[in-house]
Amino acid sequence: MKKFALPASLLLILVVLLTACGGKTPTEAPAVNPPTEAPTSVLPALTGDPIRGGMLYYDWMEGLGLEVPATEQPLWSTQSTNTRTGNNTWRCKECHGWDYKGFEGAYGSGSHFTGFIGVLQVIGTDANNILAALKGETNPDHDFSPYMDEQALIDIALFLSEGVLDSTAFIDANKIAVGGNLESGKSLFNQNCATCHGSDGTAINFGSGTDPVYVGPKSLDNPWEVVHKARFGIPNEMPAMALVTLETQDYIDLLAYTQSLPAVNPVTSLGGLLYDNWVKVVGATVPGDQPLWSTQDTNTRTGNDTWRCKECHGWDYKGFEGAYSSGSHFTGFSGVYSAREKSSDELLTALKSDNHDFSTMLDDTQLGALVIFVQQVQDLSIYINSDKSVIGDPSQGMPLFEATCAACHGLDGKLIDFDDGDGVEFVGTLALDNPWEIFGKIAYGQPGADGMPAAINLGWTWQEIADVLAYLQSLPTE
Repeated sequence: MKKFALPASLLLILVVLLTACGGKTPTEAPAVNPPTEAPTSVLPALTGDPIRGGMLYYDWMEGLGLEVPATEQPLWSTQSTNTRTGNNTWRCKECHGWDYKGFEGAYGSGSHFTGFIGVLQVIGTDANNILAALKGETNPDHDFSPYMDEQALIDIALFLSEGVLDSTAFIDANKIAVGGNLESGKSLFNQNCATCHGSDGTAINFGSGTDPVYVGPKSLDNPWEVVHKARFGIPNEMPAMALVTLETQDYIDLLAYTQSLPAVNPVTSLGGLLYDNWVKVVGATVPGDQPLWSTQDTNTRTGNDTWRCKECHGWDYKGFEGAYSSGSHFTGFSGVYSAREKSSDELLTALKSDNHDFSTMLDDTQLGALVIFVQQVQDLSIYINSDKSVIGDPSQGMPLFEATCAACHGLDGKLIDFDDGDGVEFVGTLALDNPWEIFGKIAYGQPGADGMPAAINLGWTWQEIADVLAYLQSLPTE
């Protein structure tokens, strides 16, 4: 496609537009007088990574591992419609939108509305001018140079100049993808996304246990966000597909396919999450200790812990007959493994019985998920020995871990420290200390963790989970 040079005066106006701000009513950019003389020199082309710039547009603080500035972004006070605070006020996307159109696009109304201009206007312009705007040359309140290094700012400038995708032609007024090929989109999804999101996009829940949201409905609700994240990734979580393909048509095809994915997970991990910590899943506040807790005096935990199914029945589902037969977790309560042959009605009755009545805090869907979970619990002694060693093949577990888990945990399992004190506790530490717990979290996910997929929703076998667990036990503990 032939490119046409823009007059210098128009470039200056576009830079001003990039940093212009307003409250509820957008204002026109101030007039800029054209230069009286032609510029005597041309700035050299910038060198950087526009793909990284797209990721920083999403969240440069997370992407660079920086703390949120102590104050809100200075321009934020010029609007009063978007009530978000802190980190959100510094994110490029919060002002300029996932569709890059600011007040003229999807953020033209609703809780995200600010009245700020978009960035589509600077597509194809000199990245040097955009860099100058990011350094506050046209508006000192838009100066990000005290917070980001030069290369990060260059990468964002290159993204805005070269990487912004105008979705006007392929996302219609109803948010539906136009001109996409479902078969091509399915192939792209399976090659790049299914490892974490599952073949039907339901392995990761972006919502909550009570109101799940999967890739399908997310693509229908905010297609611009899905396309941007697919192209440029999520800091420390999801790789950028732009490293694989830059073709616009590929993202149209991908979006068309993801919009066809289901809103309901047919093989739900909800029961396992509820068994782990239903209080966190549903956001409940419990009334003191669970009534049955007073019938034992060996486990001295209080409050939320007394309501967790796993605290009474164990991570291996065998209660006093299993790993919780001694130690600080011992209660003397039986496990749920022996109840797996009971009917759904019998299990529901047990979940609603006098001092074991959860029906006032969990709805029928959640109680039903717990019933299904109990009916399908595995005998973990097939995979984990009493000495905590795992009956699995680390060489088979390594590629599964690296493809699915390493994005968050790191290749050595040390990106997340689970210790809340002065020590360290990595996934390798936990796998050695309590392999039954880690088996459960691999299988069903982590309550409250948006980005952790459940292996059962990825189609993993129980043996594959054991293989990953065996590999985790080989990772460093310090």
